Amino acid sequence: MGDARIEVRNGGPLRIEGNFRIVDSTGKEFGLGGRPAVSLCRCGQSQNKPFCDGSHGKVGFKSDVQARDLPPPAPKP
Repeated sequence: MGDARIEVRNGGPLRIEGNFRIVDSTGKEFGLGGRPAVSLCRCGQSQNKPFCDGSHGKVGFKSDVQARDLPPPAPKP
């Protein structure tokens, strides 16, 4: 499997495919059960955070995103 690819789905989750790991704030890895792809919640309503459970459709989550270039990071003092 190749490098990770993250797709921002309009009105929906972040879809991650490829070679990736997901860890919690302590560094403990989520067991993904061999899944080659997962969707992460963006609406904040999932009962299975950080994973999407489809709640965005029930709550009417709206977010249309187009790719763009970010500005360079600010220099560190």
